Amino acid sequence: MTKEIAEQIKVLTRGTVEVYTADELADRVAEAARAGRQLRIKLGLDPTSPDIHLGHTVVLRKMRQFQDLGHKAVLIIGDYTARIGDPSGQDTGRPMLSAEQIEANAKTYFAQAGKILDTSEEKLEVRYNGEWLAQMQLADIIKLTASATVARMLERDTFEIRHKKGDPIGIHEFLYPLMQGYDSVMIKSDVELGGTDQTFNNLVGRDLQRLDGQKPQVVIVMPILVGLDGTEKMSKSKGNYIGVTDEPGDMFGKVMSISDDMMENYFTLLTDIQPDRIADLTNPARTHPKEAKVLLGKTIVTQFHDEEAARRAAAEFEKVFAKGQLPDDMPEVVIEADAIMASKLLVKCGLVESGGEAKRMIKQSAVSIDGNKVSDPNAEIEPTDGMVVQVGKRKFARLKVSEK
Repeated sequence: MTKEIAEQIKVLTRGTVEVYTADELADRVAEAARAGRQLRIKLGLDPTSPDIHLGHTVVLRKMRQFQDLGHKAVLIIGDYTARIGDPSGQDTGRPMLSAEQIEANAKTYFAQAGKILDTSEEKLEVRYNGEWLAQMQLADIIKLTASATVARMLERDTFEIRHKKGDPIGIHEFLYPLMQGYDSVMIKSDVELGGTDQTFNNLVGRDLQRLDGQKPQVVIVMPILVGLDGTEKMSKSKGNYIGVTDEPGDMFGKVMSISDDMMENYFTLLTDIQPDRIADLTNPARTHPKEAKVLLGKTIVTQFHDEEAARRAAAEFEKVFAKGQLPDDMPEVVIEADAIMASKLLVKCGLVESGGEAKRMIKQSAVSIDGNKVSDPNAEIEPTDGMVVQVGKRKFARLKVSEK
């Protein structure tokens, strides 16, 4: 292995959990360099929700590293596999999405992924797996299913758990890893990226390529990013996520909310900062945790916005949270002068999504009006011009009383 190839492998394996196999990756990269060809780097995304969060960007960033080394990213939008729902990491079956839901979600994916990937034609190919899966006849599906056994499918941990519990497993769920693996055959991928919850699916791709006479893809497994709660994986449904389209202030504030012991994971998976520098930043004896976290927040905001937005977000955070002052920029809500229940006022201001959430926040002592805590959801509030309503640490609204 030449020094140049060794350096590339070092970059490509940084932050990974496993590579199937590391020797194959080195051989594939070296062969591509000798032949002057691009490797085809596959990543599949099922549009099961309209937003991409930082958890998704872990594998997207790895894909960008391949692009920067001259290779081609093949982003597969799973418009067809999303109809089944990926059983990865699930101890119950996923609900099947409608074609309309899938189409609406897919429209947002390319724009959001483009915040990380090089979207030039020579570096990115976008495919929808409905191109080939929708064309399959029953005979094709039977042939595909014959390539795997029930015993092999039950090796998957989530299937095994459900089987032992006596919970139902739909036959269609067995099709999912076969369909995802077939994507690898159709686009002739050299490398497939995925989180630890995708390992089984990605290895099925290797099997199907081998059966088709192709050289099996290298599988690179990336860790799952832990969400803001520090326990569960980052997920919109769990409410512990940072969206790539979040406003700079929200994005920065969420980063500042993570625990100190999560910083090494976030620095490694979400930034390009070198390992020795990360070691310094996450050592309290060398760097104060707040200083390190501010750098982390500014680095992440800069990636999805710009340096000026990151600077303003950091300054605003310092003003509001460290010094207890009000933010310079908060939404103004026009409201009538009539008295209104506190819980309804929060909904009116758009600071909560429902009356139930409003009541919960008030009971948790997370609501204040003009700096005074509100303890009764049914309290009557007399709106006045300039009144400031606050929910939690990051949500504010200033009232503007309309004239009748």
